[in-house]
Amino acid sequence: MSPNVETKHSFCRVCHAACPIEVDVETTDGVERVTAIRGVQDDPLFEGYTCIKGRQLPDQMHHPDRLRTAFKRVEGGHLEEVASSDALDEIAEKLAAIIDEHGPQAVASYTGTGGYQNCVALEAARAFHKGIGSRSVYTSVTIDQPAKSMVPALIGWWEGGWDNFRDADISMAIGYNPMVSSYAAAGGLQGTNPFVTMRRAKERGMKLIVVDPRKTELASFADIHLQVKPGEDPALLSAMIKVILDEELHDIEFCEDWVDGIELLSKTVAPYTPEYAAERCEVDADDIVAAARMFAGGTCGTAGAGTGPNMAPNSLLTEYLTIALNALCGRVNREGDQVESGTLLYPDTPKRAQAIPPMEIRTGPEHRFRNLRGYRGEMLCTVLAEEILEPGKGQVRALIVNGGNPAVAFPDQELTMRALRDLDLLVVVDHRMTATAVEADYVIAPTLSLERADVPHLMDRWLTQPYTHYTEASIAPEGDVLNEWQVFYGLTRRLGVKMPMAGGDVAELDNPTDQDVIDYAYANARISMDDYRAAPRTIHPERSYVVEAADPECTAKFDVGNESMMTKLAEARSQQTSAELIEGYVAGEYPFRLVSRRLKTVLNSLGSELPGLAAKGGTTNPAFMNPDDLDELGLVDGDLIEISSTVGVINGVCESAPDVKRGVISMAHSWGDASMEDDKVRDIGVPTSRLTSTTACYDEYTGMAVLSAIPVKVRRSQLVDA
Repeated sequence: MSPNVETKHSFCRVCHAACPIEVDVETTDGVERVTAIRGVQDDPLFEGYTCIKGRQLPDQMHHPDRLRTAFKRVEGGHLEEVASSDALDEIAEKLAAIIDEHGPQAVASYTGTGGYQNCVALEAARAFHKGIGSRSVYTSVTIDQPAKSMVPALIGWWEGGWDNFRDADISMAIGYNPMVSSYAAAGGLQGTNPFVTMRRAKERGMKLIVVDPRKTELASFADIHLQVKPGEDPALLSAMIKVILDEELHDIEFCEDWVDGIELLSKTVAPYTPEYAAERCEVDADDIVAAARMFAGGTCGTAGAGTGPNMAPNSLLTEYLTIALNALCGRVNREGDQVESGTLLYPDTPKRAQAIPPMEIRTGPEHRFRNLRGYRGEMLCTVLAEEILEPGKGQVRALIVNGGNPAVAFPDQELTMRALRDLDLLVVVDHRMTATAVEADYVIAPTLSLERADVPHLMDRWLTQPYTHYTEASIAPEGDVLNEWQVFYGLTRRLGVKMPMAGGDVAELDNPTDQDVIDYAYANARISMDDYRAAPRTIHPERSYVVEAADPECTAKFDVGNESMMTKLAEARSQQTSAELIEGYVAGEYPFRLVSRRLKTVLNSLGSELPGLAAKGGTTNPAFMNPDDLDELGLVDGDLIEISSTVGVINGVCESAPDVKRGVISMAHSWGDASMEDDKVRDIGVPTSRLTSTTACYDEYTGMAVLSAIPVKVRRSQLVDA
């Protein structure tokens, strides 16, 4: 190895999986450059695993189009370079004026998926909002999976946690693919070396049920693959629950102690016979029965629902029934069991073998539309555009976007663009000139992952062992760039307000470092940050939680018969299809269902600009369709097609995919730009969000718009192909 190359250790932050990596840094004439990324072969959890996206970090770090300074919009409407300190001066002045005129709620922030990969970015945003007195915190959680936050309040939770995947003899994955997304629902396969982990699980005898309209990489391991019609998961789950209850396959003893509402649930699922569900879901009735018996016949292992069904019609009901299925089968850690995850970065909490009761869910701040409320400390993205456009008390006039791209990610693209352009102040923190950044008044260039200290705060909750991995910056920041926390810190200092975190007021610190802010953000962690930093890539078995006995006074139970959910389930039975929930739907006019998906080479809108990934994955988000559907429509790979929903139209590039169920179009979301013309669809893709509306179909509790299982029709595109 050349003497001017140093290998450093860090972890990847393209997605939340936090795979450990070796980083080769070459120094020439004092200039540092990342030249290679590899997995860490001796890591005790990941065992050398990385994905193709993480291995392209050198391209991301040194891409010629990467933003390396701030920009401001000047007279004439174009963006010009400006020093970041000057940009923050001007932004703070404008924010102060907006707060004076409209009140603090008029200042909002949105933390997107990119912002979530920085362990202190969202904490800094929340602290900034507390300092100015604004509740207007928005994140990507309320775009794709708000039901996961809401359902525990409806059905209850288990203090000791769900069954561990490492011990599972059964697992059921509903609409997610951790082999590509590195995501798993409760008790499912996580993104730490997923292929090897799954092979080992199968070798020990674990059975796998996959519910997905695609034969995904995960489905290739399945004992039963239910290739369900998109949007019909509640019917499938109800039929499985009916079989389990009718045949008394549930954990009767556990249910007597810890589950209420079984009688009402049983009555409500009674019309969901396997034959009925088979017809509605377009799967075999015998396979539904076999799946129900297989799941209930296991002794350990959970069902979990992913992003796809959580973005479809009846998303809250799907998530509720999934958790109900786990509760009925008693798939929880019992007294003496070791909890799989260590959650070292979060406060120490009891882990007893007892239920946490349901709670009132409509307690958050009120939105001005559709009787919706915020919850768990944030407001709902599906209402943000209207909160911007509607005058009056509570109107949002300033928005700070960190690591997100609302222009292509938010539902109802036309409405979103009108809102972004109506703001008095739009600030975007991003390393790329995204479709949202193009509209901004100020763009702040951030440090990238290898230029900052960090901890794997998201994966800390999901890792299979108590595991520590602190990383210093591997390379000096390139250009006039700021860590995301520095943006909010700079604004609070200029506004003269506090920035309260768990460890105190960050605004009181002069020139804090990444380490200082991490210490403040995670001051309540159950391991000191000094101890955390001292043990990189280390498993701490002595810090594992062991589930304790239940409190003898505990009377809490799961509620699998929640009245509002049973009403929704009964209403769903009266429908021919979940598409009937969507305003403007006409049976027979929209024969296809468009579903969201992940691609190996990108994370949402991140990655297609990198040469190494574009060469493997292309520069568009293809409309993957079953070959028989293409033949019937007279189409071949590469043809442009027009996809129409009840509210919008997009053009896409069709691609044959035998793994996709007939009648389904599978497309990645968050591609394209804000032009609405689609003339660059082959080069940059197209946003599927244009096919959606925030009001045509939404959940009454979460506000969730339909972003998957969208009823659409297809024809050859009328675009003139360049």
